[in-house]
Amino acid sequence: MKTPNPFLAKFAASLIATLSCFDRVIFKGHLPFFGEAHLNRFVDGTLRLRRTDFLDFLEEQSEILVTHGKQLAAQHQAPYHYLQGKHRKEDLVQKIIRECRLSEGLICVLCCQETCRTVKLRYGDGRPRLVFAGRPQRVLYYYFLDPDFGLLYLRVQTWFPYTFQVYVNGHDWLARQLQGAGVGFVQHDNAFTQLDDPAQAQRLADRFHQLPWVKRLDRWARLVNPLLEQPWLRGQGYYWVLDQVEYSTDLLFRDRPALADLYPRLLEHAALNFSAQDILTFLGRRLHPRFEGEVLTDCKKDRCPGARIKHRVKNNWLKMYDKFGQVLRLETVINNPREFKVRRWRTRAGHRQLVWCPMNKGVSNFFRYRQVAAAANQRYLAALAVVADPATAYRQVEHLAEPKVVQGRSHAGFNPGRRLDVRLFAAVLRGEHLLQGFRNAAIRLLLYGEAKDPSARRRHSAAVGRLLKRLHVRGLLAKVPRTRRWRVTNAGQRLLGAIVRLYHDGLPAAA
Repeated sequence: MKTPNPFLAKFAASLIATLSCFDRVIFKGHLPFFGEAHLNRFVDGTLRLRRTDFLDFLEEQSEILVTHGKQLAAQHQAPYHYLQGKHRKEDLVQKIIRECRLSEGLICVLCCQETCRTVKLRYGDGRPRLVFAGRPQRVLYYYFLDPDFGLLYLRVQTWFPYTFQVYVNGHDWLARQLQGAGVGFVQHDNAFTQLDDPAQAQRLADRFHQLPWVKRLDRWARLVNPLLEQPWLRGQGYYWVLDQVEYSTDLLFRDRPALADLYPRLLEHAALNFSAQDILTFLGRRLHPRFEGEVLTDCKKDRCPGARIKHRVKNNWLKMYDKFGQVLRLETVINNPREFKVRRWRTRAGHRQLVWCPMNKGVSNFFRYRQVAAAANQRYLAALAVVADPATAYRQVEHLAEPKVVQGRSHAGFNPGRRLDVRLFAAVLRGEHLLQGFRNAAIRLLLYGEAKDPSARRRHSAAVGRLLKRLHVRGLLAKVPRTRRWRVTNAGQRLLGAIVRLYHDGLPAAA
């Protein structure tokens, strides 16, 4: 039986629904010209062009792409705009949708100048070489209202290697699935503020990563890139990758005051108490001595609405913010999947076996993106379960201070105002213990440090064992089955977390 998230169990009375769903997803398509040596061989041997003539050839192909964009816009009676300077494309697109009262089809085609990876000639000794470099070029954006995916855009570079980009939003896709299934909902922007059947909505959302993505992406690419039909590309198609994936968990509160009262405490707790080890643990990782990278937390509480906290580990993020004062959103953003693992078949010592490998950006790993992000959101949410009304929780510590008699043996109480006891509570609550629990040795090191004398280590270990037992008999710790590890119970998360917070911040500030 699946154990409910302690945060959801604790605030069940204030919640009406929860929904985990993909949000922003960006795919990229690459033609198979990854190395400069391959490119020069292709121009010399396949196209049989002089390298100095290749750029003139590319200029002709660029005009084909731009002309196709103008023709497609005219065919659908959609505007074609060449944008110069800085523009908010999303605002322009929304304006066109409102003015033209569009519900489906091509919205517009936008042409912009952007610096992208393309090719140039490099002169030196011997023959000039074609090399990849960033250069300004025209980029076409096709905005559609798709019957299945809602608002999406297709972006194609007009110069070789014609890198392709597709943006879709999982919430817009889910809204159309709910509409087709006859399930009532209210959607604002990219969030649902009302769901008549949350369980059905979750079942539909869980299908998003299972769609035949390669076929859909290929179809969209051929719609706006006529060069894929040109004989000089020899039938080459795009290799599709996941460039950026956002996976959100939304908690819909019954009313705005319930979230308004809780949300500032959640932000403050996350900003003050979540360490680098905690953030890595939420993402399913451990802080290794050879870890190369930064773990940064950025909290903006001066914006109302719009207060949010963002934790960044290398190029992956964990975020928490509210939507419309009624929805609490936790979001994992994956830009660098190689920080995570996926099981793949590999040959080891002549035997075929499943092993954990660094995850790449291939679309075949979409399912694993969901697993990693969903688990990160749930761990983050569980760590926030200690936040509630600390003043009320503090009044419940009377039984913690009194001796507890179990099987004729008395176990001493704790003093919530004593520094050593609070250090113990903080040690067992550390975020790195969420994944697999903790051993006696981990708490011993946190409380006493590493003793060189073996007899001192034994004394410290015995003392920690007694402390853990005193927490265990009060239902604040539980043994992990078939191991020597402990974990903090839901009751322990609530009570011990409130005591630690009150000890450091003071009762008036926490209440």
